[in-house]
Amino acid sequence: MLRWGATLAQAFSRRQAHVAIVSRREVVTFKHPFRIRGIDRLLPAGDYELVIDDEALEGLSFAAFRRLATMIMVPAKGSRGLTMEMISIGSADLADAQRIDASPSDG
Repeated sequence: MLRWGATLAQAFSRRQAHVAIVSRREVVTFKHPFRIRGIDRLLPAGDYELVIDDEALEGLSFAAFRRLATMIMVPAKGSRGLTMEMISIGSADLADAQRIDASPSDG
């Protein structure tokens, strides 16, 4: 059993050696309070840091990436902005929130 475990770990390690994950940080600005699906509260207007993880696709004649995760740093619930939490969100949900924020408001 130990030998099988070691072999499995070695195979996993070899596979991981071939996966290139690129993490990048971006800042997005919301001019109005906003909501993003997956976050159960209204978030205040302001600058928000994103952490985006992409996986490089191998075997192509050009550089290509597949989105693995999009995370946003938001004030922790009830922390008055003193503590931040990282929440995983969908990139389409982020795009929807940005589109709504950029649209003219009613009023």
